[in-house]
Amino acid sequence: MAQLKVQQKRGLVGLKANQRDTLRSLGLKRIGDVVVKEDRPEIRGMINTVRHLVTFEEVE
Repeated sequence: MAQLKVQQKRGLVGLKANQRDTLRSLGLKRIGDVVVKEDRPEIRGMINTVRHLVTFEEVE
């Protein structure tokens, strides 16, 4: 199954609460953190919510 590598590029200062919570749910805590998640619709939705704060790419 395909996986997504997600990296946080911007900080948490000044974010709305739901965006901050979404980053925490993804497992991102600080700028530069990287997590690998399964490519599922739920994860894609979370990434879409914070797409201006993270970068992501598909990995196998």
